[in-house]
Order: sequence, then C-alpha cells, then structure tokens
Amino acid sequence: MPRFKTILVTGGAGYIGSHCVVDLLEAGYEVVAIDNFANAVGGDEGSPALQRAEQITGKTITFYRADLLDKPQINDIFDKHQVDCVIHFAALKAVGESMQQPLLYYQNNLLGMLNLLEVMRSHDCYQMVFSSSCTVYGEPENLPITETHPTGKITNVYGRTKYFIEEMLKDLSAAEKKWNIISLRYFNPVGAHPSGLIGEDPTKEFTNLMPFMAQVALGKKPVLTVFGNDYNTPDGTGIRDYIHVMDLAAGHVAALKLLNENHVGLKVYNLGTGRGVSVKQIVDVFERVTNTKIPLKYVSRRLGDITAMWADATLAKEELDWTTKYTLEEMCTDFWRWQTMNPDGYPKKNMKTKVVITNGNS
Repeated sequence: MPRFKTILVTGGAGYIGSHCVVDLLEAGYEVVAIDNFANAVGGDEGSPALQRAEQITGKTITFYRADLLDKPQINDIFDKHQVDCVIHFAALKAVGESMQQPLLYYQNNLLGMLNLLEVMRSHDCYQMVFSSSCTVYGEPENLPITETHPTGKITNVYGRTKYFIEEMLKDLSAAEKKWNIISLRYFNPVGAHPSGLIGEDPTKEFTNLMPFMAQVALGKKPVLTVFGNDYNTPDGTGIRDYIHVMDLAAGHVAALKLLNENHVGLKVYNLGTGRGVSVKQIVDVFERVTNTKIPLKYVSRRLGDITAMWADATLAKEELDWTTKYTLEEMCTDFWRWQTMNPDGYPKKNMKTKVVITNGNS
C-alpha cells in the first residue's frame, strides 16, 4: 500500500480525470473527486463517468460537486478528509473559447488554482501533480520538444493560463521548500478505457478531433471539419503527438510514486509518445480500423493553432519509469468502442453516484 493514502482529484469527472481515477483506484489509492461539471456530464445526481469508474474497479469514490472558486467549500472538503496529495485537472480548456472569453479563463483557471493552493497549505498538504499542457511551449523552435524548450511565447489564452500557473508554482516552490510538485505537460490525449465504459463526452461544441471524427463515422455529423490544409507539413494538415488517455493516466500514477519517494521541489515532465501524426494520418488510421468513411471539409486555420508539435518524453522514461504502451490503432479502436457502446455519450439523467454536498452548496 502506498504511503500516500488519499488523493484529491479536481476535475475528477472529466475525460482525463475519470480515466486517472480508475488507475489510482487500481493502484491502491483512495480517491476523493471534485467537479463543478463545467467540462463534464453530471449534476446534482452525480457523475456517470465516476459511477462507471466504480463499476470498472469495484471500488468506491467519494465525490463532491464543488467549485474551486468557492474557497469555503473546498476548505470544508479538506476539513473532512486527510488529503495526502492533490492531482489538479480542473480547468476550462477550449482554445477557441479562451480566445473569445479571456477573463472567464483567467478567473476560472488562475483563481481556482490560487484558492486550491491556499487551502492545501492551510491543511499542511504540500504534494501536487499539476495537469499542464504542451501549449506552454508555443510555436516550437525545434522538434521534438524537450522540457528545456523555452516557454511563454504562447498563441492562445488557454495555454497562457497553464503557463502562468507553472510560473506561480515555480515562485511558490522557490519561496516555500515544503512544496513537492510535478507538472505534467500533456500532448494530445485521445482514446478511451478499453472496457468502453468511460470515454470522452464533450459538453461543449465538438472541437477535439477524435470525438468529432467518431460523430461523423456514426452519421451524427455530415463531415469532419479540418482547420487548415496549408500548413508546412507533408500533407498540409497540422501535426500533433496523440497519446492514449490510459497512458496519460499511468503517467500520473508514476508521478505520484516519485513524489511519494522523493522531495523534488518542482519538476516538469512531457507526457507524449514522441511521434508526430498529422490530422490526415489519424483520419486514415481511424477509417481503416473502424471500417468507416470520414468525409473531410477543409476550412481556414483556427486562431491560436500551431503547425506541428511532438514530444521528447525521454525524461519521463528515465525519472518516472514511464513510457507509452498504446498504438495509434489502439487509440482509434478504443475510442470507437466507447462511441459505439455510447453513441450519445453518458446518460444525462437518472445517475446514481452518491453526491456529498458541503456548506449547503450544490
């Protein structure tokens, strides 16, 4: 049994959060999850994703519907539980929306983190895994990207919130040596749990490639909109490092292990496969493994998008003993299993997950 016993997962009902919760439970941790359902399906009845995570693992999750902007509510949760470490996923995350509503993103992502850190400190909890993003690198100066690549020249507001939080954590860990933080810079998470029970169910307009592509394959949308086919890449479409969400979840468990065993201060790791794949290439693989046809419609580039980006994940391999295991074909197959088993995503009502409401807030 790990020395860390109870892990608080913010944004635990979301796509990455719910998959990580499964891995945490299977690794022997107890999980307290919170979510305000800004990016996840659920409500006062609870979270269908976490209900299914309980089904997959046979273990119980303590869940609170809570908002990091409500500091007394978060304080109350910490009063109730001896939290050993926090995995912080909760954030608004749509690049396009962030460009249209910058104040919303700064308020939610930055103030939410400030409140969380202050409540953690007041409860003597100094261990954190932070969900960061490869967007902090901006347009790459060289590829593949290592953790020493310059950060800060960022092309969108969402990425700037992640960058500002990383700078905040840098200052905090320098000023107060008790803090023990790992910041994980994700590349592009796709796929779903192999059971098909949990997966990505966007609550806003479909902007992520794989859910959009699957909706087209199901006949729910007529065509896949591809933003830009005039990039300086072999086929003109943007190149990204797609990583299976279960590999990403395993990266968090590996980060917890390192925090458990060492005082690192603040460390940063890329989580990616180290391989760049174009939009056109992933569409081709998806069509092949699912035996479907995806009509494409090319439109102009989105504001804030970059040409190509993929990771050098050597440091995570060396220090976290973590590498990706899933292939691009498995990413597509697992997502298609989730989507065909759940063509409309999660059930939107009659959810049975027990919700604890604190301070009268719901």
